[in-house]
Amino acid sequence: MKIGYFTNQYPKVSHSFIRREILALEKIGTSVSRYALKSNLNELVDKNDIEEYRKTKFILSTSKLNILKTCFSILINKPLLWMKTFLLTNKIGLKSERGLFRHYIYFLEACTLSEWVEKDNIQHLHAHFGTNSAAISLLTSKLSKIPYSFTVHGPEEFDKPNFISLPEKIKNAAFVIAISSFGKSQLYRLIDNQYWDKIKVVHCGLEASFFELKKDKDDNTEQAQIICIGRLCEQKGQLLLIDALNVVNKRKINFNLKLIGDGEMRGVIESKIEKYKLTNHVTITGWMNSNQIKHEIQQSQFTVLPSFAEGLPVVIMESMSLEKPVISTYIAGIPELIENDVNGWMVPAGDTELLADAIQKALNKDRDTLKEIGIKAREKAIKRHNIDIEAKKLHSHFISSVNSKGM
Repeated sequence: MKIGYFTNQYPKVSHSFIRREILALEKIGTSVSRYALKSNLNELVDKNDIEEYRKTKFILSTSKLNILKTCFSILINKPLLWMKTFLLTNKIGLKSERGLFRHYIYFLEACTLSEWVEKDNIQHLHAHFGTNSAAISLLTSKLSKIPYSFTVHGPEEFDKPNFISLPEKIKNAAFVIAISSFGKSQLYRLIDNQYWDKIKVVHCGLEASFFELKKDKDDNTEQAQIICIGRLCEQKGQLLLIDALNVVNKRKINFNLKLIGDGEMRGVIESKIEKYKLTNHVTITGWMNSNQIKHEIQQSQFTVLPSFAEGLPVVIMESMSLEKPVISTYIAGIPELIENDVNGWMVPAGDTELLADAIQKALNKDRDTLKEIGIKAREKAIKRHNIDIEAKKLHSHFISSVNSKGM
């Protein structure tokens, strides 16, 4: 079976879950062709991502002239399909916040992608994210008559479903993947119940090698080290975390925080760190590769992710799988994984004082107690987020789609 994967940007530092999914599918014998609009080789820090870059075809690396030629070629050879797809482009573009012009660009990009998937004998096309990648995949499916599906992660898709024509994309898809039960419920809200059977749950997963517990020689878990991993932006809540740590510091409790990641909020976060005189307690490292992240998680006592908006963060399952408890918030799919005071701690999103209390509570736990909580966290993560198990679920949906088309 030949599957095509399409994403706006692939590979990408923060999209390791897509790479893991593709490699797990290939492991069970699925042939996967990678397509993307773009990627930035200079931003990649993981050797696995660099390898994936070399396997991926990029639409925006194609000349504009060739894209236009492909569009006119389809118009000449498939005029009816071209016209129907162009009308659909107008339909979803008219009510989109991005407007008709942007969707005409999607149409041109879909023409190129449709030519590629047909030449590569792709039997099913799958996209990640319900935004522009799903729009291009929908149009590609119409032009090529190849069924498509997409994975919805949130929170962006749930914030503005009608502006990205999410209901229309779901209705035209062979199936749609949600990464949590919460995500599934949000998609149910958008469509008539006759389409509910299309919504499937497949969790993001970790490969077996990530579950291996190997103690580093320079294990520093006796120190009060906290870790927070993610893009430095409003919705990840790092500013709130610095506020909470200011409270913890005033309570004369020792800690060290490593913020792993980068993003548009870095300067603002650094200013707040200086304002609170926390420069001796907080370090921003920038992006790291997967092995470095695994090492840093193992060096920490626990992970904190005080997000305001999420799907289900991969960093939570990574930390839990390495026996490190997580402090996070009661949003989206996170409560499906973290059980408060059992395998981690949960706080209301946006509450600085309760976040500070949870951090203090975790810091005051002795090593053996943290270990016990961490073991429970690992058990839950392995049970729900083994990529080999999740890939088999996804594979079965691909088979059903291909078989249905052949009937």
